[in-house]
Amino acid sequence: MDSLAELTHKLRDFARERDWEQFHSPKNLAMAMIVEAAELVEHFQWLTAEQSCALDAAKREEVRQEIGDVLIYLTRIADQLGIDPVAAAHDKMVINAAKYPAELARGNAAKSIELEK
Repeated sequence: MDSLAELTHKLRDFARERDWEQFHSPKNLAMAMIVEAAELVEHFQWLTAEQSCALDAAKREEVRQEIGDVLIYLTRIADQLGIDPVAAAHDKMVINAAKYPAELARGNAAKSIELEK
């Protein structure tokens, strides 16, 4: 697939072909996405930071599939609500740049409110 727009259309068609749109309310899709995100996190539970960066091929493929599931549900939620997720991410980056100026945030994992102190 070449773009998020193409993925959106394919997912919409996939759901329509199976008469699943009746189940794809934003609430249900958000709940399903969180379940998939939990399955993604489960692969990293109890690993060190170093171990999480050095997954073997089988584990990496499992993580890859969970990432796909999360993206599928996120894309469907955005489609159902008429939100362009790429534009939303760009807009959020502008907000984050203001909240976390590089000169204050560099090398610091503190929340924005803590950076001001």
